[in-house]
Amino acid sequence: MEALIDFDCIEDNCGKNIQFDLLTLQDDKGKISCTNCHKIYKFEQDFLNKLNKLRVLIVAVKDAEDILGDCNVSVVTPAGDVKIPYRLMLTRLNTLISLNLKGKKLDFNFRVEPLNNGLFK
Repeated sequence: MEALIDFDCIEDNCGKNIQFDLLTLQDDKGKISCTNCHKIYKFEQDFLNKLNKLRVLIVAVKDAEDILGDCNVSVVTPAGDVKIPYRLMLTRLNTLISLNLKGKKLDFNFRVEPLNNGLFK
C-alpha cells in the first residue's frame, strides 16, 4: 500500500512536482528532495505528526474496506435525501494540507483512492 502526497517545488525556476510516500516519510527522517533541482526539504516534527495522523487514517480506511460498500453518506437536498456510497465518496474527495514556507503557500495534495488496488494518492 502507498499513500502518495505531492507538492510543487518552491525553488526559483523549478516548480516541478515532488511526490513522496507518506507511509515511508518517517523512515526517511522527514527528508525528501526535488528530483529536478535537488532542493532538500526537511519537515519539522509538528508537521510530521500531522502527516502521521493522515497515515493512521489511511490505514484505518484500508482496514475498513470490507464494510465501506455498506456505508453511505446522506446529503439533504431540496429534492430530498441523496445517499452517496462512502466508498465512492472517498474516490471523489481531494484533501489539501497548506503550509506557508518562506512566504510562499505550499499545497500538499492528498487523495484517497481505495478502489485502486490499495493505492492512496
